[in-house]
Amino acid sequence: MVRDDLYITIPSYFRCPISLDVMKSPVSLCTGVTYDRASIQRWLDGGNNTCPATMQVLHTKDFVPNRNLQRLIQIWSDSTDRRRGAAAADPAISRDQVRAVVRDIRARRNEASFCSEALSKVMSFAKESDEKCEFVANLDGLVPMLVDFLGGGDNGKRVGFLERVVNVLALLLIKIEDSSSSSSRQLRSLFFANGGDLDNKLSSLALVFKNGTTADSRIAAVKILESIAAAADVEAKLTIAEKDGLLSGLVESLTLEADQGVTEASLSCLVAISKPKRVRLKLVELKVVKRLTKLLAAPGGGVSVAEKALKLLEAAASCREGRAEVCGDEECVAAVTQKVLKVSGEATEHAVTILWSVCYLFRDKAAQEVVARCNGLTKILLLMQSNCSPAVRQMSADLLKIFRVNSKNSFLSCYDTKTTHIMPF
Repeated sequence: MVRDDLYITIPSYFRCPISLDVMKSPVSLCTGVTYDRASIQRWLDGGNNTCPATMQVLHTKDFVPNRNLQRLIQIWSDSTDRRRGAAAADPAISRDQVRAVVRDIRARRNEASFCSEALSKVMSFAKESDEKCEFVANLDGLVPMLVDFLGGGDNGKRVGFLERVVNVLALLLIKIEDSSSSSSRQLRSLFFANGGDLDNKLSSLALVFKNGTTADSRIAAVKILESIAAAADVEAKLTIAEKDGLLSGLVESLTLEADQGVTEASLSCLVAISKPKRVRLKLVELKVVKRLTKLLAAPGGGVSVAEKALKLLEAAASCREGRAEVCGDEECVAAVTQKVLKVSGEATEHAVTILWSVCYLFRDKAAQEVVARCNGLTKILLLMQSNCSPAVRQMSADLLKIFRVNSKNSFLSCYDTKTTHIMPF
């Protein structure tokens, strides 16, 4: 990138080949060419079936979000914005000044407006580099103080302040979890230190998740919830899941209309919470199967969303009530079957486990018919010939027994390796 006082040169690979503007949501077609989501969607909606840049005919119109490029564009954009505003921005602060700011926050912790502004300075410093973020994360007493802020009462009157606290804590969380397992345990122990206080902390996170002014704030709240739930015991997971409106709010965010980052964070959090059977039953009651089906059936959802949606669906299908919901929804069984050998190795493992649960363990005839109709038997046979895990191989063998398929029957005579296409993991 070259810049002077008059102009900024935009890297060519940040521009959409169609609009020539900087891409806001870069997605890649099966040809490997990346476009801005809005531009390529208009191209495809116009009845075109070729890649605009290469003019290759598309064997699928699905596209995958290019997360790495999106992050690079965001980093470049943030850097550009900082340079543009350098004249008006506050001068950079030193580590000693950050320590002083934290001391001031501790001394004036009851002044929400002051603390909010001070935390903004701390966050700006931490975002400058990984090294500075790690420095802030290790400042003595800062993380316990942030957790303590979440435990304060009367949260309805200070949503903005809580939002700032959550954003800072989520930023530091990455470094806390990377530094050592003991640091992660310490963070979780701060949340569960006082039983009565935990309710207020969860209320604060739920409030930011529900009323946060930005998607980043909502994502931050969910990531903190996921972190404290990941290594928590069953009782703690139940406490989190049974917080008024929290579980239902997470499920409601699993929609195509929601910000994809919020959806992914919610999926990860629900997976972390869903281990107790009582939580899985509650998720089934909240119609999580229907929402996951829509995510899986929608084109262009991305690898990460598919993997997490299948993992959560696998958790739901591990109880009888969940299997009944899956079996009662032909679209769900079809969507799961379609993901086998189409997304990634992880997605395939989750998908096969779900099909094994409903077709072999539950012996549901309707589900078996849907799998057969969706070419599931061919996929299972191909999977058996691949380098899959022993567990997946055994489940595949069980499924073949159910369908009474073996290597010598007439089904294999219809199998043509030249026309079967497997996407690489």
